[in-house]
Amino acid sequence: MAVKTQDSERPILKSKIFLYITEFFSGMAVMAAELGASRLLAPYFSSSQIVWTIIIGTIMIALALGAVFGGKWADKDPNPDKLYFRIMIAAVWIALIPLVGKYVILAISGLLIVSVSTNFLIVAAFVSCMVIFVPPLFLLGTVTAGLNKFATDSLEDNASVVGRLSACNTIGSILGTFLPTFVTIPAVGTFVTFLIFSGVLLLIPLVYFISIKARRVACVVSTVVFVATSCVSPLSGFAFWETNLAYEGESIYNYLQVKNLSDRTILSTNVLFGVQSVTMKDEGLTGMYYDTALAAPALADNADSALILGMGTGTYARQLRQYYPDMEITGVEIDEKITELAGEYFDEPADVPVSTYDGRAWLAASDETYDVIMVDAYQDITIPFQMSSVEFFEMVKEHLNPGGVMVVNMNMISDGEGSINEALTDTIASVFGERNMLTADVPNTTNRELFAKTIGEDKSTKGASDIKRDAKAIPLRSTTYMRTHSDELKWEMDEVAARFEEVDEPDADSTILTDDQAPVEVLGMRAIDQLIEREAEPYREILREEGIAGLIDALS
Repeated sequence: MAVKTQDSERPILKSKIFLYITEFFSGMAVMAAELGASRLLAPYFSSSQIVWTIIIGTIMIALALGAVFGGKWADKDPNPDKLYFRIMIAAVWIALIPLVGKYVILAISGLLIVSVSTNFLIVAAFVSCMVIFVPPLFLLGTVTAGLNKFATDSLEDNASVVGRLSACNTIGSILGTFLPTFVTIPAVGTFVTFLIFSGVLLLIPLVYFISIKARRVACVVSTVVFVATSCVSPLSGFAFWETNLAYEGESIYNYLQVKNLSDRTILSTNVLFGVQSVTMKDEGLTGMYYDTALAAPALADNADSALILGMGTGTYARQLRQYYPDMEITGVEIDEKITELAGEYFDEPADVPVSTYDGRAWLAASDETYDVIMVDAYQDITIPFQMSSVEFFEMVKEHLNPGGVMVVNMNMISDGEGSINEALTDTIASVFGERNMLTADVPNTTNRELFAKTIGEDKSTKGASDIKRDAKAIPLRSTTYMRTHSDELKWEMDEVAARFEEVDEPDADSTILTDDQAPVEVLGMRAIDQLIEREAEPYREILREEGIAGLIDALS
């Protein structure tokens, strides 16, 4: 057989161990690249299930095509030199991703934003994934078929060889799944993770070619490129255009960015252009949605305790501590790294206990009840599905004292039929009843605060709802001042009272989110798409009327 000739010329292939090692590290590199892809795309497109679907789908396309062509190439020309050269190219390509990948993503996004009118995020993420990740993973997809050709001595042991190769690939894939998530990305970041696994993969063809004294120029060039990108890539962050970042790093859950401005400190997670948490450097009201949410303690029958689900950097906690100093406050935040940053950069109150837990899981494990529960948990561009369903809001209601108030921050621009705001409102109304709910839009933002109140012990469900009576300007002002003695907050609540809107009763066509069906990511993508379309339309108009030259002039 041909493989015998190859073995005689290439002693390293006489033992099948090297072939199995090759399969092992190829499988590891594929999964490491896939997980790295999610982190590379997350700051630009989020880490939603939609983006994950795009990543997995494109990578499966690449591997499938690689398997097909790898088999054809192995049958046509069973030359292991060509196989290991393909592995070398794939390794160098993956090593270059942390250096050039972010520029490719921005270039693709810039081209598409003026030409794609719908589903921009989906299209941009798909094209970016195809351009950046499909070529190297296509090459790695050719490995198994090629190795099977060289590892098989006869048809009698063909199935056993395929089984062992498959086992090596699977074991490598397992390590390539767990190591980036739990070890390398939290410890050294996405960029270095790409370099670690591409470097290990590159060693395989280097050892092969050095052992047979072939492709010396290719070995030198690939080594030089790898060393160069290893030196340069870690020096540049995702947000390479930013000059005032106080911190840029990653946790198990998120890409994290802390920006220090003259009047505030900002935390962004995963979405580079979004703001997930803000701390004003001066005490007092923030001018943001946190101020509107402070109506919750005034609407509640009592304001002695509060639970914050989605603690973030502690803005809610700081505001409550300032205006309600005697209130017992408990925070829940799933990302421990965010809690650490909150203490280091955001002056989170040290006397507020913060549990590192998923908000819903924490509710399920707790028997405590509260006067106020503030829900501000976000995963990139939308609320996590498990914290948007009927079942979740029923749990929240169970943890409210009689006459307690839940406030939910809905940070979505979309509105009207089929919007995520409408779905969340109808879902909460199905639990609390629309008579016990109010909403208030926050001026000059995309935020809407939703308030829902439980019935007090001595209150009847008949007649006017408690929350509607207490939300009128005079009661809201008087209760606020009585509990806080703050003129500033009292008059802020007067302004909030003017923005309160009643909630309509859900009808038969309403979208009620449940654990079984909560398409919040699709609705969230739709909302972001509407925002992008609105902001990009002037530039699209220039492109249509004046062409590329006019667009360049407008952007310059």
